[in-house]
Amino acid sequence: MNQSRENIVVVGGGVAGLATALRLAPLPVTLVVASPLGAEAATGWAQGGIAAALGADDRPDLHAIDTLAAGAGLSEPLVARRVAAAAEEAIDWLLGLGTPFDRNPNGSLALGLEAAHSRRRIVHAEGDGTGRVVLEALTRAVRACPSITLLEGWRAGELLTDGNGRIAGLAARDREGRVLTLAARAVVLATGGLGGLYGATTNPLGAVGSGLALAARAGAVLRDMEFVQFHPTAMAVGEAPERAASGGPAPMPLATEALRGEGARLVNGRGERFMAEVPGQELAPRDVVARAIFAQFAAGESVVLDARMKHIETRFPGVVALCRAHGLDPALTPIPVRPAAHYHMGGIRVDAAGRASVAGLWACGEVASTGLHGANRLASNSLLEALAYARWIAQDIAGEDAAPGAPRPPAAPRPRSPARAEIRALMDRQVGVVREAGGLEAAAARLGALADRDGCDFSLVALAITEAALRRCESRGGHFRADHPAPGAVARHSETRFADTPAPAIENRQVA
Repeated sequence: MNQSRENIVVVGGGVAGLATALRLAPLPVTLVVASPLGAEAATGWAQGGIAAALGADDRPDLHAIDTLAAGAGLSEPLVARRVAAAAEEAIDWLLGLGTPFDRNPNGSLALGLEAAHSRRRIVHAEGDGTGRVVLEALTRAVRACPSITLLEGWRAGELLTDGNGRIAGLAARDREGRVLTLAARAVVLATGGLGGLYGATTNPLGAVGSGLALAARAGAVLRDMEFVQFHPTAMAVGEAPERAASGGPAPMPLATEALRGEGARLVNGRGERFMAEVPGQELAPRDVVARAIFAQFAAGESVVLDARMKHIETRFPGVVALCRAHGLDPALTPIPVRPAAHYHMGGIRVDAAGRASVAGLWACGEVASTGLHGANRLASNSLLEALAYARWIAQDIAGEDAAPGAPRPPAAPRPRSPARAEIRALMDRQVGVVREAGGLEAAAARLGALADRDGCDFSLVALAITEAALRRCESRGGHFRADHPAPGAVARHSETRFADTPAPAIENRQVA
């Protein structure tokens, strides 16, 4: 199937992909999703909400200040201010699509509080069901949009270039191995994150950085690959009975940060509230809370989240259902928790319009590095970022008049990694919450050997994270080095490229 070169291809079925496809209307869009629309998208698992400075005591500049503080020197001020200012329009757009956000008795939007926010500014739906509710609204709109052609069950396999190196289309494959070549004047990657590279993760296991590999193999620059956010309160309620097809444990259910915003407390096995003396206490930035819990584990302690509150049934029905599915009633018993890979602050380096460093390619959502999150994402900024950039990307593509040449034929498909379970365990153990040179060096050596042997994206993306972490000899935001516990004097981004050589190779450097 070859489509017109006037076509635009969007890859991804989460909020970033669906919002971009809708914002591009009435331009012709082919939306490529690996699973049935609405399934296996991290958006649907988002419990927190959408950060928006809508309260009477709030302003976008205050939201931007909180974002910059959480970003530990690597969030870009202009980006933070621009995204914060875009929140009201994004919420209004979702309301226009019929999204039923929670409201106060007077009809105003209900606003919650989450870690490192100085105001109540989290817009939510069905308590902790925001991601699912937003995804349902976007899915209905996409299915009703006549300018969107939906391809479900097709996985993006390769970005295709023309004779000048410009992106000119996409090769996709289905489960039977059939290849579909889609010519396009623009491709937008909205493929999500990479938490599935870790054994302990809150992400769908298909979130393994496939979009990063697609872009890097086409020559795009990746940025800040080492910055992985570990959510401090994944539920340690035992492994699900099924084993994941991609190797290793299934995703961990999440105890949303909003629980702590409503008064839930972290307690160790001795009954001590160990966050009590930490600035911000349970609502400190996520990296601080995750390391505090990790330190308790290192000392031989267990950790629970005491969320025994009167309104947990009505305010957090999703958390209650998840707990009860594992034989735990959070209204009566504290929830065992531990840190787990949750969000990737790095990604494909993009500009203010969402353009990657390769012509014809844009990126939106978690797969992109916009400069908003820096070294540590502020809670509930991810859905906002995706919604804001979806609009700006659509505006940019609509004004784009460059026409690519014919796409080159796709290469042979890359193999599936036979070592996924090993890699996930290795990433947990040596490239996790706390890192040090010896573990990173050993991990890089093993991942390099697997990448050379298998030539797969799974091991290559894991190696890119590890090598960037090894070269960042400081602690900053989500990246903590036990052997370099202090931040460096100057905050610098890192950039990663896949070298243009027959064997897999990674080039990493730090830049101003």
